[in-house]
Amino acid sequence: MDVMEAIRIRRSVRAYRPDPIEEATLEAVTEALRLAPSACNNQPWRFVLVTDPALRARLAEAAHGQAYLAEAPVVVVGCAFPDRAYPRMGGYWNSADVDLAIAIDHLTLAAAAVGLGTCWIGAFDEGAVKKMLGVPAGVKITAMTPLGYPREAGLLRPVEAERRKSRGEVFSFNKF
Repeated sequence: MDVMEAIRIRRSVRAYRPDPIEEATLEAVTEALRLAPSACNNQPWRFVLVTDPALRARLAEAAHGQAYLAEAPVVVVGCAFPDRAYPRMGGYWNSADVDLAIAIDHLTLAAAAVGLGTCWIGAFDEGAVKKMLGVPAGVKITAMTPLGYPREAGLLRPVEAERRKSRGEVFSFNKF
């Protein structure tokens, strides 16, 4: 599958089958995280792959009860290192969150290409997640995503064009 097809079929999946992900498949899709670009190639991140069912259940609780997070066989927790990121994005902020978001997006597309679902999780108690995963001070948990096979067959299908803004609403040339 080419990258544009993966972009077209990627969905936020909120129901997963309990089927394990084959080791080779997990390695292939997580390679997308490792290879993602970052400002100055600083790679200011670490990804915790949570496979323990009890720990996934606790993560779901910390994510304000989003139970589907625990259904997937893997939860990817994206941890950013602000002190290792490019310090002058836009002249005044660092690139850690943007860098990590790019990496997670690479994962979502690689996952869709092989029939795996994901769902960006930004609503969670960072302190609770840091404590349960042993994330050190100074490291920021930017996003989490479940990773697994969608419970609903055929969920990964092209996004309907009418559900997206028109090109005229999204793009302008040479000025805002």
